[in-house]
Amino acid sequence: MVSPNLPSIDDLPRKQSLARFTAARLGGPADYLYIAKDPSYRDLIPLLHQAWKHRMPVTVIGGGANILISDAGIRGLTIINRATDMKRAFAGNAAVVIVSSGTNLIRLARYCHDNALSGMEWAIAVPGTIGGAVVNNAGAHGNDIANSLTRALIYEADGGERWIEAKCMKYAYRHSWLKARDDRRFFVMRAEFSFKSDDPAAIQQRMNNNNEYRRRTQPPGASLGSIFKNPPGDFAGRLIEATGLKGQTLGSVQVSPVHANFFVNHSSDASASDYFALIELVRERVKERFDIELELEIQALGEW
Repeated sequence: MVSPNLPSIDDLPRKQSLARFTAARLGGPADYLYIAKDPSYRDLIPLLHQAWKHRMPVTVIGGGANILISDAGIRGLTIINRATDMKRAFAGNAAVVIVSSGTNLIRLARYCHDNALSGMEWAIAVPGTIGGAVVNNAGAHGNDIANSLTRALIYEADGGERWIEAKCMKYAYRHSWLKARDDRRFFVMRAEFSFKSDDPAAIQQRMNNNNEYRRRTQPPGASLGSIFKNPPGDFAGRLIEATGLKGQTLGSVQVSPVHANFFVNHSSDASASDYFALIELVRERVKERFDIELELEIQALGEW
């Protein structure tokens, strides 16, 4: 029985649409929905324990920029991580910044600029959160989380809180040890980064360059970012364009005419099923022409 002073899953909102929490504005309802705002996560931990005890699936959503939720929604407990805080200390010539996992990457990039710290300029236009970035090794412009992360604090079903050193994460392109775990019975609470001091004007110029490149090469609108990982030695966008599918539309979802590895939702009536069907069409055509299996960079969540 849950203590009356602690939140209970049974008291959470049910059957709430998740579309508003995703960049593509698509997706069905959550069985149970909790929005985490306290960076101590003291209200969230009891909910995690309840879910894990009853073998209930737990899904964590940060910025919603790289997830496609099915029209049927997500079973179990869905957590929207909005908890934000940042603390700074110093270690020799480097600044150590500890950030809660719900913190937006863009906010951290701006914080670093404001404090004359270099290392997050690549994230100035990346609409994700720290938790997802730590798990997926998010990156852009030739840089990624692994280059600055020193360790991450996670909460596990069997062991409680523990810090994991970055060298133990087995980071690779959009991959980590956490992402490879089958049980998913963990929650990223905080991340610790090491940044070097630099001239704020130089940091700002690099951010401006990254913003300009993004505006020039990526489409506006309701997009999930890069749909597929780049295969070794090539680019997913080039392969898709070579099949003639650039601009292809299915329902209200389109392979962007600006960049073929971005799919854009053009209507509030679009469905996740159309989005997923377009993904499968593109994978099939690329496989037929180049004998290459494109691997998803986004996550498809829910029942398909």
